[in-house]
Amino acid sequence: MTDSGTKTEIWPLIHAERAALANDLAELTEEQWRTPSLCAGLTVREVLAHVTSAASLTPLRWMAGVIRCRWDFDKQVAMRLAEQMGDDGAETLARFRGVVTSTTKPPLPKMAMLGETIVHGEDIRRPLDIRRDHPIDVLTALAEYYRGSDLVVMAKGRIGGLRLQATDGPFTAGTGSLVSGPTLALIMAMTGRAAHLAELDGDGVPILRKRVLSQD
Repeated sequence: MTDSGTKTEIWPLIHAERAALANDLAELTEEQWRTPSLCAGLTVREVLAHVTSAASLTPLRWMAGVIRCRWDFDKQVAMRLAEQMGDDGAETLARFRGVVTSTTKPPLPKMAMLGETIVHGEDIRRPLDIRRDHPIDVLTALAEYYRGSDLVVMAKGRIGGLRLQATDGPFTAGTGSLVSGPTLALIMAMTGRAAHLAELDGDGVPILRKRVLSQD
């Protein structure tokens, strides 16, 4: 699986993950939409609006927003998120459904867009106690991407000097103190989610925990 799509096309994987997330959220109440997500300071509804915004931004529109926000990237993210919120949870979800099959993206690799959907999907699902069994080959490819990337979110730097080993698939990475567990938990820890650290084992977990918590 490559970003160029020479082995497996990435967009269909992104579309499948978006569709699964939309279906998982179809019956949420307004109270549930206000649930705090794994993204500090954001509700699950706000995170979904953020995912919608990422699927709605062309490189030109992204750059226009960056300039408008005077190169304050956090301000641009907040501005674009607000554009996709709508009046209530149902409208936020409707807007997300409208981009399920979108191939629009800011200037990011397609694998980063797959990560955006899976990681933020978990940011939403876990606080709502919703579980999805992601295809292990998709998770493995995403873990391989994050092990070598600090683009958008720091992942490569967070796992330096650690040996990662999936217990449910073939993913392995690095050398040093061991961190083992489900591939999804490794991905979420790599991308800074402390909630998944409890699913991991090995003498490298305290090191990884310190790194994750120091960057919250």
